Parts: sequence; C-alpha cells; structure tokens
Amino acid sequence: MKNAIALLLVGLMLTSCSFSAGTHKDLGTGLSYNYNGFSVDEVLLADADNNVMSNNEVELNSEISIVVQGLSNYELKDDKAYPGLMMQVLDKQGVAIIDEADLFAGSNGYSTSDASIVRGTVTVGDPMVSGQTYLMKIRVWDKNKPENELTAEVDFVVK
Repeated sequence: MKNAIALLLVGLMLTSCSFSAGTHKDLGTGLSYNYNGFSVDEVLLADADNNVMSNNEVELNSEISIVVQGLSNYELKDDKAYPGLMMQVLDKQGVAIIDEADLFAGSNGYSTSDASIVRGTVTVGDPMVSGQTYLMKIRVWDKNKPENELTAEVDFVVK
C-alpha cells in the first residue's frame, strides 16, 4: 500500500511539472535545434520572403532567418515575457562575422503572444562571399528563468 501511494505521488509530481525538452534536425536544410524548459511548435529556416526553405543555399545580398514558432513556458513578470536572443554567424575557420550577445537587451518585455515567435535574421553580404559555407547559431532564453533555453544552428552555403 505504501508503495502504491509513493508511486501515485511521484506520478502526480511528474505530471504537474511543465517541463519540456527535445531535439530535432531538418534533413533538408540541416537546421538542428534543442530546447529545455520551453515548449516549442517548430523551428524553421526561412528566406527573405518568409518562405520555408527546403535546402540551405542562399543568394548573396539576400536574407536568411531561423524562425522559432510557438515558444511558450516563459516565467512571466508583470504579465510579460523577457526573452534573450544571442546570434552568431561564423566562417569555416570559426571567426565570428556576426556576434550579438543579446538582440533583446534593454527591452521592456513582450506579451506572451509576441514572445511566442522569435526570429534571428541575417543579411547575407560583405564580408560573406559566394561559394563559402557559414554557420548561423541562435540561442533564445528566458531572462526570468535562464535554464529555459532553445539553441538552433544551420550551415548555409552562399550562392
């Protein structure tokens, strides 16, 4: 009887937690992402016209975005979410072309609806060159609960 009660209590504790974690990789684009603490609907690679990309080839002088959709489970403060967004683009030698520690630094918070979609966009141009491959990385975290985070990365080829 004691074992049944203990098992029931453990089950209730696990189901009452709003913990989420996962890993995913898109075989078409090579985009991979991991998340812990957040819930997420999808992470995708999009072009300048907001079309979902099926490969990782990008024209010079265009844009590429990693788009996180349906991001939830923020710890709210005054009914607002406080996401952070780190973004990097590295060349094949690991040299940072873009290295932004927090693109949302200094924000006054966002509604949960606005914070549910996070987009990191890169303009593909100088010093990037045609024929080269670059690594784009983002990290999204909850500033009120930093252990909630999502990381995503993709290699892209400039045409």
